[in-house]
Amino acid sequence: MRSTSSGAPRLASSAERRVYQALTDQVQPDDLVVAGQRVTDHLKDHEVDFVVAIEGAGIVCVEVKGGEVWHDGERWHQVRGGTQYSIEPVRQAREACYALRDYIENDPRWTQGRLRWDHVVVLPNTELPADFALPDCPRWKVIDRADLPSLVNKLRHVLIRQELDRPLLTEAGIGQLTTALSGRGLPQRDVVSRALANEDAADALTDHQALILDAIRLLNRVEVRGGAGSGKTFLAMEHARRLSQRGQRVALVCYSHGLASYLERITATWPRRQQPAYVSEFHALGVQWGAPEGPDETVRNDATVQFWEHDLPRQMADLAAQLEPGHRFDAVVVDEAQDFADAWWLPLLAALKDPLDGGLYVFTDEGQRVFDRHGSPPVPLVPLVPLILDQNLRNTRQIANAFQPLVDHPMRFLGGDGPAVTFQACDRADALDVGDDQIEALLEQGWRPEELALLTTGSRHSEQVERQKDGPKAFWDTFWDTEQVFYGHVLGFKGLERRCVVLVVNEDGKFERSRERLYVGLSRARDQLVVCGDPDFVREVGGPTLAHRLNLR
Repeated sequence: MRSTSSGAPRLASSAERRVYQALTDQVQPDDLVVAGQRVTDHLKDHEVDFVVAIEGAGIVCVEVKGGEVWHDGERWHQVRGGTQYSIEPVRQAREACYALRDYIENDPRWTQGRLRWDHVVVLPNTELPADFALPDCPRWKVIDRADLPSLVNKLRHVLIRQELDRPLLTEAGIGQLTTALSGRGLPQRDVVSRALANEDAADALTDHQALILDAIRLLNRVEVRGGAGSGKTFLAMEHARRLSQRGQRVALVCYSHGLASYLERITATWPRRQQPAYVSEFHALGVQWGAPEGPDETVRNDATVQFWEHDLPRQMADLAAQLEPGHRFDAVVVDEAQDFADAWWLPLLAALKDPLDGGLYVFTDEGQRVFDRHGSPPVPLVPLVPLILDQNLRNTRQIANAFQPLVDHPMRFLGGDGPAVTFQACDRADALDVGDDQIEALLEQGWRPEELALLTTGSRHSEQVERQKDGPKAFWDTFWDTEQVFYGHVLGFKGLERRCVVLVVNEDGKFERSRERLYVGLSRARDQLVVCGDPDFVREVGGPTLAHRLNLR
């Protein structure tokens, strides 16, 4: 895919980021996608959210409208930040398209004549009826959320189906379009890492986060602490990317299979020179060095705990001490570091080229210490008081406000608005069945399967048990499956998220880490959260403030 700017543009909204991701995933290598293209005609200034040039078809100007959008029979409306506005997306797209077409065709370097141009409105949060139509806007002129997986094919179809027999866009035409657009001399938008442009408002760096990354650049050993939704994982990935880009050999490490799967998939999309040398689980690093595979870790008994928690880390420390210089790391970045036991830090330090002063960057949330481990790095981290992320970017304000009583420091809620958190009161024994009913209800409301997750705090759902029979890799591949709901456990879901989560609180009884499990589960949903369980148990574990915010009776 060509672009008039390097990297991913900083986009104005989560809706634009979602559309940009769909475009870049679906276009062909020689197609062109330009974000935020400004153009001025004799009437006014225009901005085209996306100019998409498709070889063998033509040029489409895309207007994106996020949030709640509907038409009341007279005009379009949109809700942004809790306020309703009247909007005119079709006219906006049409006028901007004509202005840009005139500008390109008047450029002396343009020799293609009148090709196929069109304008389209994209509503990434809205699903329209199949029979929707307006006098100035037939159904095929609007791409809704159900159309996003085939966005580029639909844009191509809009151009090809034009009744006017105009020429199709060629590779030469795309080159001339690129030249004409770059000649405008307009300021380009700032570039952020692809990792930080992954999804939703949490993807963009806040000023506070940017300051933390700048501070980390000057220090070798730092702990960054933040609550759920504060962007820790994004910062960990971004710092690993920056270190790698500067020529350092970096290991980006975590504990869980699920988070490792996520880190591996995201970093694999980066340019090769920005990819860390190692991205995966801590224990898999030992296998890479030559340690044994070990017993099935899902079977928890004295022998497996002894191997994974004690024997393997000791073997890894010995193997790390024997590594050749070319296989050592300049820096190690650890995400969800509260999961690490004391014995696990020694192999990581031993694997550094400089065990005394080599880079060690720790991203942690003490509130999510769901395992019975109390390890900490056996070296001083600078500064002595950890750098704190105190902004929740990922969750809606309703969700973040609900789990705030479980966070060990105050958080500022910067996410958008969404539906209230709902609580389905039931006995523990019935919680899984109630959770299944809630998944069905959410699908009927229009949520797609890949947007939903059912998470348990106690016994696992039968669907999760069945999927885990094929091993951890096959199980976590289902997390990325666009055809099915994901079924998991809060212990394996730290660092991950879904648009909509049904949390089933089904533990047999309160134990030492029940509060932490509840915190993890409540914080995994970005947009909508449904909790199923015994209100007395949740009140006992979470306390009266949490009970009040969940409206427990």
